[in-house]
Amino acid sequence: MSTVDRAAARERVDTAYARLTQAEREVTRLVHDPATYTREVPYAALAALRESHGVVPVAEPALPGWPEGTGYWLVLRHADVDRVLKDPATFSSSLGGTQMRDPRTEADLAFVRRMMLNMDPPEHSRLRRMLAKSFTPKAIGALETQVRGHVDGILDRMLGLGTGGLAGPAGQGTCDFAKDVSADLPLLTLADVMGVPAPDRWLMFDWANRVIGWQDPDYRISAAFDPSGATDLGRAAYALRPSPGTDGLMPDPRSREGMPDLYAYAHALGTLRREQPGEDVMSILMAQRDDSGGSVSVEEFENLFWLFAVAGNETTRNGMPGGLVGLLGSPDAQAELRARPDGIPNAVEEMLRWWTPVMTFRRTATCDVELSGVSLTRGDKVVVSFAAANRDPEVFAEPDVFDIGRENARRHLAFGAGPHVCLGAFLARSMMTTMFTQLLGRTAWLEAAGEPVWLQSNFQRGVKRLPITWRA
Repeated sequence: MSTVDRAAARERVDTAYARLTQAEREVTRLVHDPATYTREVPYAALAALRESHGVVPVAEPALPGWPEGTGYWLVLRHADVDRVLKDPATFSSSLGGTQMRDPRTEADLAFVRRMMLNMDPPEHSRLRRMLAKSFTPKAIGALETQVRGHVDGILDRMLGLGTGGLAGPAGQGTCDFAKDVSADLPLLTLADVMGVPAPDRWLMFDWANRVIGWQDPDYRISAAFDPSGATDLGRAAYALRPSPGTDGLMPDPRSREGMPDLYAYAHALGTLRREQPGEDVMSILMAQRDDSGGSVSVEEFENLFWLFAVAGNETTRNGMPGGLVGLLGSPDAQAELRARPDGIPNAVEEMLRWWTPVMTFRRTATCDVELSGVSLTRGDKVVVSFAAANRDPEVFAEPDVFDIGRENARRHLAFGAGPHVCLGAFLARSMMTTMFTQLLGRTAWLEAAGEPVWLQSNFQRGVKRLPITWRA
């Protein structure tokens, strides 16, 4: 697919942006600024823009590690976001990629287009079908059993250690739920999916932080992995980890050069799984054949590994502490779920709607189209706001209220929609439902034990720290 006229796209945004009032321009700057999200999601600002515009132009000033861009069109209404995601012929994932920040070069754009996340049908459909077929009923059953075991082990550690890893008073303790509990469950589960040895799983924690949290000064240089207990594969990959430059920034993680440790690990693992298949999903995938009789190449495996290790980690990792924030702020809801645990699956849907771990995603218009009365042209950068769509009062009554009994909570778009709807949504739901069922079943009460710390990002609603006190 050919490139687009970036200068013309920028001129269209600039012209429309100039028509906004001064107050509206200030609101869009607030919404765009990653630092805003270390304090709160600006829901009031998003609501005002959603009501008055639906689709609004947003300027794209230079930020650390983010050169000045063309600007973009922010889509705020649930119906419009749903439409954009379900029409890949008009709103492409491939034309400009799916990140708000443009790839640095045409070569970088060509590279990210090889990832399933940045493909359109029919290329996307081929890999998607093969991957979907790899989640066989037997594999899904095994994963659900493994999830239950992992949750048991994680909560055993949480309830046995108490404050700071030391035994607390009998029947109570304190932990950082974000790091000690919710971070490890998706890592263990993804290790099961991909056949990654458990000692290497914290490599995925660092890789996800560097990619998803590149706007955050702590996460972009994440170094939680300890190579001393890792496999030879893990230590070899760790030796290739890049270092920050003089500006304190890591190389662009969207390029192969920016993640040499991840790609070296993925290449070695893909080769190993082809030669020595196990019972994990990725081993099943490597044995699949497409409609033409072809198989997944090692290069394709590398890019799928990137997708699972990074994107597959974050919704659950931040959805669980985000959901707990809702329960900590609503004692009645916590008490109700303890009394009626059969309400937890619906509560999980409300957690995903109310918290919305992934706040934005990008498409690029392929042709002239109108959206909420706004005329868009080929090459226009279109950014959907899941944060705004999931609180659209046209769909959700009293959308800012955390309501675990909400009848239509599952209409949220936290997993996307259309051909790119999250393939691992069933697994994320399983992890969250199992975690909250066991967490509430094995404790008598949960309370906040300090101020949480949010991720600096206008993409991911991340929870860096969430100190809690539990009573058994």
